Amino acid sequence: MLKSLALVVLAALVLLLIYAATRPDTFRIERSQRIQAPPERVYGLINDLKGFNTWNPWRKKDPALKETYGSLSAGPGARYGWDSDKVGVGSMEITTVQSPSQVSLKLDFVKPFEAHNTVDFTLKAEGGGTQVTWAMQGPSPFMSKLMGVFVNMDRMVGQDFEDGLNTLKALAEKP
Repeated sequence: MLKSLALVVLAALVLLLIYAATRPDTFRIERSQRIQAPPERVYGLINDLKGFNTWNPWRKKDPALKETYGSLSAGPGARYGWDSDKVGVGSMEITTVQSPSQVSLKLDFVKPFEAHNTVDFTLKAEGGGTQVTWAMQGPSPFMSKLMGVFVNMDRMVGQDFEDGLNTLKALAEKP
């Protein structure tokens, strides 16, 4: 009886690992928001990492977060790092910009897990306002695939993107 139960558990575990291995090798999370402000105004709150941190949803999660900025805080080469017990340890660097329509960043997490992703903000003038799209993509190593069986990363991170975009909207639309 005990041997049969152990074999069933082992078979279930093997099937779980096989299923996880078949999941995609990359991920992409994306959210958009329409903001009633010109692209130049919105761009300024994204391209400057100090401006970014006025609406950064993860920064709000830990008031004790330790921050560091590089010698540049805006444009290509601008760097920002954080160290937090609540949101982990990592850094980001602006890699490319196209004013006022695009900002791309390299995003590196150290804790609670190592990950190296890219983030793109795309701004499109639309009807007197700006359509902002925030996307993050990167590789999904096996452990991420396995974790994804139990945790919906799109829903979890997507909610943070939505919260951040709502705050960005409020700031950019302020007179």
